[in-house]
Amino acid sequence: MRLLLRSFCTFRSLFIQRQTTKQPRRGLSGAAMRLVQFCHHGDGGVTRVGVEQGEGLGVVDLKAFDPSMPSTMRGLLELGAAGLECAQRALSSGQCVVARSDIQLLSPITAPEKVIGVGLNYRDHCLEQNAPIPKEPIIFSKFPSSITGPYDDILLPAESQEVDWEVELAFVIGKRGKHIKEEDALSYVAGFTVANDVSARDWQMKRNGKQWLLGKTFDSFCPLGPALVTIDAVTDPHRLAVSCLVNGEVVQSSNTDQMIFKTQALVSWVSKFVTLTPGDVFLTGTPPGVGVFRKPPIFLKRGDVVQCQIEQLGSIINKVI
Repeated sequence: MRLLLRSFCTFRSLFIQRQTTKQPRRGLSGAAMRLVQFCHHGDGGVTRVGVEQGEGLGVVDLKAFDPSMPSTMRGLLELGAAGLECAQRALSSGQCVVARSDIQLLSPITAPEKVIGVGLNYRDHCLEQNAPIPKEPIIFSKFPSSITGPYDDILLPAESQEVDWEVELAFVIGKRGKHIKEEDALSYVAGFTVANDVSARDWQMKRNGKQWLLGKTFDSFCPLGPALVTIDAVTDPHRLAVSCLVNGEVVQSSNTDQMIFKTQALVSWVSKFVTLTPGDVFLTGTPPGVGVFRKPPIFLKRGDVVQCQIEQLGSIINKVI
């Protein structure tokens, strides 16, 4: 009997260890934070990095807390765990807090090396357009100059008559990597944010050889924000409600559980081709409800207000001008 019990305990220990090793590694810092970029009103738009005390609450100014800290989110991420640990100390201190009324929130990431988009990555979006489920991620890019803030205007270009909305879960790379294994991929992710992959459908689908780049990359075509929510502050990034409203009307409503290729798979796949660096932004695809597939199609016009929101992350609101 004692021998059987010992054998069972040994088996149970090995089983638990094996199950544990299969769990994906989590984020860089082990801390739950909402990191932001902002500027003080009236200081000429100088970028600062901060930590929200809570969604919509005051912001701890990292540079004021520790003058050695960088002034941009990308600089903070390049410091690795040390930078995020300093941000956690600053948040815990309760010092150097600025009121939301005194600042303007910027995109949580500006001037990344890469903005990587993923096409046809929601099952329900594929069904919407009778498209087959992709067998590998469909990757395109947006120029970093397309990034704009969470409450900034979307500029309607004269060159397009078919500008469309796409609410998307975005994530930001936190450390350099190449040929990353899926089981290690989450440890390369700094956090998640909300994106609108604004798209000029005429340029994406009809012109310029039907390559996607020009249709995706006009100035202001990548609103991001309001915060970079660290991975440890998100219960499950692949089980979040996602929605988009245009002029208060819900046009997209789904869940990230519809994603075909999850965060880990996207990091691993793209890192086969390019080296990922801190600050790189991934837009992970959109659910159904975009304007181009409506009957008749509907496109954005001047004066429209687009709100993209994701559970646990917040919302971005952008007026079309």
